Amino acid sequence: MKGKKKAVAVALAALFACGSLAGCAQLTTINNTKNFAQVIAEVDLTRSEDFQEGGDYFDVNYVVGTTKIIKRDMIASFISTGANLMNSYGWSYRDTFNMIADSLVNRSLYVQYAKAFLMKNGEKGDGSVNSYNREAYQQYIGDGTYSEDMREAKSIEYFLSEDERAKAVYDLRVSVNASLDSIEEEIIDAEEDEHEHTADADVRTTPTGVGTENEDYYDPDYRIYTGKEVALGSYEKVDGSTPYFRGEAYKRFLSNLYSNDLLTKGENTSDFESLNYYALELRSAYESAIINKMTEIFEENAEKKITPEWVGKQFESTVATHMTSYRSDRTSFETAFDNISDTSFILAAPHTVEGDAVSYSKYGYVINILLPFSDEQSDALEKFTQDFGDSKGNTYIARAQLLRNLTATDQRSTWFTGHTDYSYVAEGSDGAYTGGNSDRRYLFFEDSLKNSQTEEGEARYEGLKNYYGKYTYNGYVFEKTEKDGDKSYVFLPKEIGIDDFLGEMEGYVESASYDGGALSFNYDKAPDAASYFAQTNYYTDGEPDYSKFVYASGKITGDGAYDPNHIFLRGSWENTAMSVINELSFAYNTDTAGLNTYLGYSVTPYKTSYMAEFEYAAQKAVAGGAGTFYVVPTDYGWHIIYCTFSFADMEHGYSANEEGALRSSPYNFLESEVKTEGTFSYLWYEYQKSTAVSSVVSAKQSEIIDSYADDCSTIYEGRFADLTGMD
Repeated sequence: MKGKKKAVAVALAALFACGSLAGCAQLTTINNTKNFAQVIAEVDLTRSEDFQEGGDYFDVNYVVGTTKIIKRDMIASFISTGANLMNSYGWSYRDTFNMIADSLVNRSLYVQYAKAFLMKNGEKGDGSVNSYNREAYQQYIGDGTYSEDMREAKSIEYFLSEDERAKAVYDLRVSVNASLDSIEEEIIDAEEDEHEHTADADVRTTPTGVGTENEDYYDPDYRIYTGKEVALGSYEKVDGSTPYFRGEAYKRFLSNLYSNDLLTKGENTSDFESLNYYALELRSAYESAIINKMTEIFEENAEKKITPEWVGKQFESTVATHMTSYRSDRTSFETAFDNISDTSFILAAPHTVEGDAVSYSKYGYVINILLPFSDEQSDALEKFTQDFGDSKGNTYIARAQLLRNLTATDQRSTWFTGHTDYSYVAEGSDGAYTGGNSDRRYLFFEDSLKNSQTEEGEARYEGLKNYYGKYTYNGYVFEKTEKDGDKSYVFLPKEIGIDDFLGEMEGYVESASYDGGALSFNYDKAPDAASYFAQTNYYTDGEPDYSKFVYASGKITGDGAYDPNHIFLRGSWENTAMSVINELSFAYNTDTAGLNTYLGYSVTPYKTSYMAEFEYAAQKAVAGGAGTFYVVPTDYGWHIIYCTFSFADMEHGYSANEEGALRSSPYNFLESEVKTEGTFSYLWYEYQKSTAVSSVVSAKQSEIIDSYADDCSTIYEGRFADLTGMD
C-alpha cells in the first residue's frame, strides 16, 4: 500500500509536529527569548544499552545524540494542535501541555531510532542495499555552520530520497501558503467595495475530494508567495490577490511569529526560507517524512503476510457471522446499516430461509433530490384550510395546485463566486450536456475531472469519484473581468418545473456513457400532469393512499444485470448511473444534508421517521432495486428519490456467484478483482489488509518508543509550569 499512511503514523507525523501559524495571537504574556529558549525535555538514545558497546546499534550511534526540546517547540505545537485538542476533548492547559511534552519526546525518540535503523539497514530497511555510511553522513550535515534546527534537519534529510525531500519541502511550502492565503482572504474581504465574494459558509457544498492532491504529487518549482512577483510554480493566487494584499498578509504572518518569539530582530524577512522559523518547520517536515518512511518499511514487511486467500477467508467468515447475527437482531443490523461505508461493511440483512432460497428484507439507500416550495408557496400552504371532507385536516388538493407551479433553479452559482472559482468553459471535446441550449457553457472542477487521471502520480489532483461532471450550469452566465484580473458574474438561472426536471434527468442519463455502452431511462409510470393535478380524492378506505401521490417512477439500467460489486467502480454502468444522479443532486437539491452521503439515506421496510409520502416512495424505490426512482411530493416540495443500493436485488436474479452456488451476500470476493480499484473485492481487500497492517505497525511503533522512553528521555516539568498553570 505505497503511500497509504496509517492512523498511528499520521498521529506521530502530524499531531507531534509544529505546524505553520495562521492568524495566531501571542500565547502568554511571558514572552522573552530566554524563557522560550528553555530546554523542557532531552532525548538521547545513546543512554540505551542498544547504542553502547556490544549493543545492536553501537556502530551507528554517531547519528544520534542529545536532542533538546525547547519551550518554543512546545508553544509552536500548541498553536498548531493544542487549542483544537482542548476544544475537542475538554482538556485543561495542564493536560494539554503535558500531552504535548510527551508527544514531542516520543517523536524525537522515534526519529532518532529511525536514523539509526536506516544507517544500519539501508534504504529498504532490510540490509540488502545500504548506500549510507559515516563519512558521507558527517560531510552532509556540515561542520557547524548550520543553525541547530537546520543541522538537525540536515541530519534527517540525509536519509531521505530526492523525492521524499522534495515532497516534504513542497508540503511545507503549501502549508505556509495556505496560512498566508487565509490571512490575505480576510484582507480582501475587508475591501468590500472593490471585491465581493460569497462567504465560504454560504458556498454550496462541493463533492467530496474536490481539489485533493495525489498523495505523491509535488512541484519542485512551487514557491511561497510573499507578494514578490517571482516564478511560483503551480501555486495559484487567491481571487482578488494583489502584491499589496499579499505583502500585508505576510507582514501579519511575521508579526505572529515575532509575538511568539519565533522570529528575532535582524533576520532577513525578505527571504522566508532563510528564517530560523523555516528551519524549525523544515526539521518538522523532515521528521514527518522519516516517520512515514519507517511506516512504509514496516507496512511492506507486514503486507507480505496478508494474502488474497487469507482476506477471502475473512470475507466468508464475516458473511456467515452477518447471516446469523443480523437475521435474529434487527436493531443491531439497522444501527450498523446507518453507518455503512468503505470501512464498515454489511454483507447480509435480516432474512428468512426456505430450503435453498434466501429471502431478504428490503433494506437499501436512496438519494433524495428536493425541489422546494418557495417561501411564498410555503406560507400559502400553511394558511390553506383542509381539503373538503378531510377530517384529518390535510390539504393535499390545495398543495397539488402549488406543486403545479413549483419551479426550481440550479443551485451552483456560488461555485463561481466563492473564494475559489470552480467553473470553466466547456469545449466541444468535453462532451458537456447542455439540454439543447448552446448558451449553457459552464462546467465545474476542471482540475479534479478534466485534468485528473486515474494513474497515481500522473496528475496533481485526484479524480472525483461518484460525480459524472458533464452537466452544465442551467442558466445564463454573464462574465466580466475586472482590472485586477478577478472575475465577476451575473446569473440568470433557468426556472424549471417538475416535468422540465424529469426531461433534464432523462436527457442527461441517456447522454452518459460508460465502458461498454450507454444508460437507459425507463418509465414504469410516466407523468400524466392532467390527471394527476385533477385528483380530488387521495384516500382509499378512509386512509391516505400514497400510491396516488406518485407523479412518476421508473428505472435506470445499463447493459447486463445490476452488480453491487461494481457500484464504486469507475466506468461501470452501476457507478455511472449513481454518479449522474449524484451530480443532479448537487445541481438542484436543497436538502443539503443529503449531499456527500456515502450511498444516501438509509431506508428500512418498517415505519420510519420520514414524512409519510417520502417513506412510501423510498420503500417502493428500494423494493424495486438499485436504479429505481420515484417522484412524490411532501409539504417541502417535490422529491426525486433514487435507489443506489438495495438488498432487494438479492431477489432479482443476482443470487449466483461465479461458481453458480447460492450467494448469501449481495457481494462476491474475487481474487481476480482485488487490484481493480473501486470493485467490492478491492475495497474489502484494502480494508482488511490495512486494518491488519495498521495493527502490526502500531504495535511496532509503540514497542520502539516503550523500549527507550524511560532510560533515554527526561522531561523538566518545572520549566513549563507557567503554561500548565494557566487554567
